[in-house]
Amino acid sequence: MNILGSQGREAILSQLRRWVRQARRFSGWHFPDIHVRDLEPGPPWDYMQVVRTRASTCRAVLDLGTGGGELLASLRPDLPGRVVATEEWAVNAPVAFRRLSRLGISVVRAKSARLPFQSGSLDLVMDRHEEFDPKEIDRVLVPGGSFVTQQVGPHDWRELRRFFPRMTDFGDLRSGYVRSFRQLGFHVESFEHEHRVAYPSLGEFVFMLLVAPWTIPEFDVERDLDALLAFESAQGTEEGLVVTECRCLLVGRKS
Repeated sequence: MNILGSQGREAILSQLRRWVRQARRFSGWHFPDIHVRDLEPGPPWDYMQVVRTRASTCRAVLDLGTGGGELLASLRPDLPGRVVATEEWAVNAPVAFRRLSRLGISVVRAKSARLPFQSGSLDLVMDRHEEFDPKEIDRVLVPGGSFVTQQVGPHDWRELRRFFPRMTDFGDLRSGYVRSFRQLGFHVESFEHEHRVAYPSLGEFVFMLLVAPWTIPEFDVERDLDALLAFESAQGTEEGLVVTECRCLLVGRKS
């Protein structure tokens, strides 16, 4: 039952529309205006350090779904001479090209599940939150090559599902990936971690839902306002809007 009057709803929507406008202008994959606070220890691994360690003996590296190239640019000093990145989204590809080309990194606009690279041409494939096909990873890696990926886990923002039953359920992808790589002859290590975090307000969380539209299909702030307010009422604390983050790490080495 809606207990807000029209003026109350409009006041809240006015606050949220600022975040809607910001989401429409968004590109890259960097969130300087979103200050998420860890309430519990985060993942016990450091994705960037795992990549640096694996890259130390490599000659050719690929970054899948590089976004605006922000993370790859920060890793550049620790990578070999030959580095290439893929980015499918038309908005991000030019951003990545401008950022990375001056660092000697080529950017290819391509789907991550169908890679436009020769078989056995890469020593390391890195992937932070991008889809992939294990068979394609196997194809492009040299024997002894490595694959490092961090993905969003199956229980990410699990508190949200109660209020948005249509929230996408990707299932336990990690187990399937581990099984696929082992069938391809990879030595695999994989980990999963959950911890609570706090968003400062509903606005920041709405922004994240808008820039990750696969989370809630056909999400619309005005149409979904009642569900958003119920979610805020249930998860709002003195620390902020509290939800669970779930992350997975998979590191594979080709035989």
